[in-house]
Parts: sequence; C-alpha cells; structure tokens
Amino acid sequence: MGVHLITGSGSGIGAAVAALLAQRGEELWLLARDAARAEQLRGTFPGSRTLVADLAEPAALASVLADQKGPDHLDSLLHVAGVIEPGTVADLAADRWYGTLAVNLLAPAELTRLVLPALRAARGHVVFLNSGAGLHAPPGLGAYAASKFALKALAESLRAEEYPYGVRVTAVYPGEVDTPMQVRLHERLGLPYDPSTCLTADSVAATVVGALDLPRDGMVSDVMLRPGC
Repeated sequence: MGVHLITGSGSGIGAAVAALLAQRGEELWLLARDAARAEQLRGTFPGSRTLVADLAEPAALASVLADQKGPDHLDSLLHVAGVIEPGTVADLAADRWYGTLAVNLLAPAELTRLVLPALRAARGHVVFLNSGAGLHAPPGLGAYAASKFALKALAESLRAEEYPYGVRVTAVYPGEVDTPMQVRLHERLGLPYDPSTCLTADSVAATVVGALDLPRDGMVSDVMLRPGC
C-alpha cells in the first residue's frame, strides 16, 4: 500500500485521482485550505488523513506544516490544485498575477521542498498536473499560461536534481477537461460549453495513476492528453 499526498482533491481531477487511489486501499493524505474543507475531505474519503494549509500563502507553508505531523515516507506527491485567472495582459493587474503564480507555481515548489525527505526515503514520485496552456499560451490566459510554463521548468529541474535519489517526476499536460473549473472559465469568457468535447477527470486520473504504476526501470517524464473522438 502506497502513501500519497494530494492537493486539489476537493473536486475535478484531484477528486478523481483520490477516488481511484482510495479504491485500491492506498493511504491518502489530502491537503485542505482550512479546517472545514479538511472535515469535508475526510467525509468524502473515509480513512484519509488531512493537512491544513493555504496554497495561496506559499511562504507560510513551512511554519504551518511544521505544526502538523505529516508522513515520513511518501510514495507520491500529486500537485493537482490550481487556479485560473482569465484576462489579457492589458487588463490583468499585478495582484492577479501574484495570486495565480502563488498557487500554481510557488506553492508546488515550496511543498515539494518541504516533503522531499519523505519522498527520498521512499524513492517516491512527484506528479505535476500541468495544462496544454503550459506548452502553447492562448490569448486571454497569459497569467495562467505563464504559471504553467514555469511549472514545466520546475518539473524539469526537479527531475534532473532528484534522479540520483531515485525520485521520479512526471508532468501531465491535458487539454480541456470537464471540471467545475472549466465550466467557470467558459462562463467568465462568455463561451458555450459542451462537456462532450472535453476529457473526463477520470481519464486524466487514470493517466496519473498509470504513471505511478510504471515499474522502476522506467519513468513517464511528460505526457500530453487530448480529447478523443
């Protein structure tokens, strides 16, 4: 049975990943932004454990997590949480850039740093849920795309740095996925939404878990997913 720390497990892809691992009897540690969300997650995933920390405040993660006893052996760290702030470069003020970069880039970097000893102890696996926007930046999503391009760089550096310790690193780049975030984004952009043209959260979750399951002689470094036909 593996031990897994997951961010963003409250809905969408994160919830699908947590559900898939829970079905297999894996030990789940779920990061929650506050005590109310932590209680909700424990109700959704009985037997899971929670850590309470706000990814919007990455500089506070070290002190907050130091007061909570997390796992000392971690088979995977799954960065699924993310935010999206639509707007053109002409329209987005600095505070909206900061908010996006804090959750999508700085928090994953800091959380990874804090749990690296547990990952090294298990020769574990870090998965970054990136985006197609982390490879090709669309108009109107500059802040989001910039955070995901930078997340790609973080994954590549971490992969090279942690290879001697046996820690594997995977970046997943899905296209549009049928999640509450995708619905909200279409509403804010005034675009029609058709879930049948999207990937499902379950398909992305299956890809993430498949990367974890690969035997030790190999590593899925990068995987791109697009809606099928």
